[in-house]
Amino acid sequence: MKFQGTDSYVATEDLQLAVNAAVTLQRPLLIKGEPGTGKTLLAEQVAESLGMPLIQWHIKSTTKAQQGLYEYDAVSRLRDSQLGDDKVHDIGNYIKKGKMWEAFDADKQVVLLIDEVDKADIEFPNDLLVELDKMEFFVYETGETIKAKHRPIIIITSNNEKELPDAFLRRCFFHFINFPDHDTMRRIVDVHYPNIQQDLVNEALELFFDVRSIPGLKKKPSTSELIDWLKLLMADDIPNEILKNHDNSKAIPPLYGALLKNEQDVHMLERLAFMHRREQRN
Repeated sequence: MKFQGTDSYVATEDLQLAVNAAVTLQRPLLIKGEPGTGKTLLAEQVAESLGMPLIQWHIKSTTKAQQGLYEYDAVSRLRDSQLGDDKVHDIGNYIKKGKMWEAFDADKQVVLLIDEVDKADIEFPNDLLVELDKMEFFVYETGETIKAKHRPIIIITSNNEKELPDAFLRRCFFHFINFPDHDTMRRIVDVHYPNIQQDLVNEALELFFDVRSIPGLKKKPSTSELIDWLKLLMADDIPNEILKNHDNSKAIPPLYGALLKNEQDVHMLERLAFMHRREQRN
């Protein structure tokens, strides 16, 4: 089976090749790209396309690698021992399986998503090197070794918030999702809104890419924000002419809150509008 995208996910040829190469090599697929370019969604669609269950491990700044394997609740065991509970004699009652254990223990091959790995401490990726290589780990409390019944397809996403260790990178197949061009973005829009007016799409895309091209924006609007913006434009029944005849002296597009996410960028567009009006007066 090969990944070729799905009806609800537009995968470029390069992205399809990357997914299938990682599967063939049996290496984790490390996906980088701007926020909102569909990195997390990719894992969901790979699982759907290949007919596999999806296990998601969303990483936070406080996440430790050990949590992906298992956690031992010593406090609960101590409390139960004080209460005379018989289950304290089986330490397995206090072992909580992590997402990697779930993936290793699955009866069929699964897709394991390790989402936003760069949010965690810099040592987090290094702490998983052995487990990713050997597809096994040791549970010290029970003395058992957990081996993967079926090697999972591992997809790891990163927003480039911090550099990842070289030793970790060597074990991955890497792909960077480039921001979609006009044609690809149109295909993405068609997937989400197959019945949308094409005139609205044309004008919205022109305005969207114009905003993205403004130098100095702190956060350029992403694909997911374009999709939200179009939904609002359709819901409010914004006429195409408002976008087509957008007044540059106003600069900020209608319903801009779906596209611009901080006051610095709003102020920047307002300054550009002021400069444009002053040039027109001169």
